[in-house]
Amino acid sequence: MASSNALVLGVIVIINMALPSLATVYTVGDTSGWTIGVDYSTWTSGQTFVVGDSLVFNYGGGHTVDEVSSSDYKTCTVGNSLSTDSSGATTIALKTAGSHYYLCNVIGHCGNGMKLAVDVKAAGSTTTPSATPSTTPSSDKGSPSNSNTTATTTNTPSTTTVDNSSGTTLLPIVAALIVTWVSLCLVL
Repeated sequence: MASSNALVLGVIVIINMALPSLATVYTVGDTSGWTIGVDYSTWTSGQTFVVGDSLVFNYGGGHTVDEVSSSDYKTCTVGNSLSTDSSGATTIALKTAGSHYYLCNVIGHCGNGMKLAVDVKAAGSTTTPSATPSTTPSSDKGSPSNSNTTATTTNTPSTTTVDNSSGTTLLPIVAALIVTWVSLCLVL
């Protein structure tokens, strides 16, 4: 009896160690990799990124993967990176929810499309706020420093449909609960 309990406990430990592997690993650009001439906004449009997932950037020499701020991403500004790597195979764990921005810091590469923006959802989120900004210019026609704009954002919750072909959708906590329940059933 003690050996069967030890066996069940060992199985539980092994399965729980494997649970983090349920996160999805995305290869940026799929078979094209991280290079000039790939439309990364189209690539991300079919993906749902969740905290715990990873991005794998595969690229040849002469490129980098730099995490940058939103403003540096929009303007392709290099030199202010939050992190950088040029190893040719960069894996970035998505540890926090929100928008994350990446680009190649070689002059001209970002402007030629080597930039990626991903929106990362919190683990377990079932709805996605959809923001629709609308901008109304003020009636002040003064110099640019005197012009004002008012931006309003409307958040409308919508359900997220996850394409099962893009990766595993089972959350680790749910899997842990199922494994624990099944294990307890086996012991009793």
